[in-house]
Amino acid sequence: MRQFWSTGYETTSVADLTAAMGITAPSLYTAFGDKESLFLECVKRYTNPGPKTATEFIAEATSARQAAQALLEFAADWFTQPDAPAGCLVASAASSGSPSSERVRRVLQEVRESTRLALQRRVELDMREGHLDEGTDARALAAMTVAVVQGMSTLARDGAEKAMLHAVAHTAMAAWPRVRPQKGAARN
Repeated sequence: MRQFWSTGYETTSVADLTAAMGITAPSLYTAFGDKESLFLECVKRYTNPGPKTATEFIAEATSARQAAQALLEFAADWFTQPDAPAGCLVASAASSGSPSSERVRRVLQEVRESTRLALQRRVELDMREGHLDEGTDARALAAMTVAVVQGMSTLARDGAEKAMLHAVAHTAMAAWPRVRPQKGAARN
């Protein structure tokens, strides 16, 4: 996973992978079938590092705003881990490539889209419950947040430090509408 995260999908060779894993090429092919299948397994592991996926976390958040803020802050921390490649595997591993990597790009697009859609649904729920104005553009708000996460990945790859990414996250949250407090409930 770290090899793909560091060097990208297409530019990572089977020789790079076998060296990183300490195995032979036949062992890699026996265990995973091919480089693409190994990469897709790595994406599954990367996108589910904890007890909950991003979409589950978003759905269970106390508000869409809280989910977005937590997502952005997590990205700032995750993209600048001291013992990991900078940035995001999903954002940078295969944003472009040859026609032979179309399936990989499509899977990564689906991962990003599932996060955007989960956040959009959470905004829509807040709107239905009266926590956000009915005129809120849920789709654009969710897309903006995902775009900021992707941009933070690029900044991290370019050497931005954690403090800078947290500042970007804080600034992005200024674009988010405030959640209207409900009677007897404290929400952010």
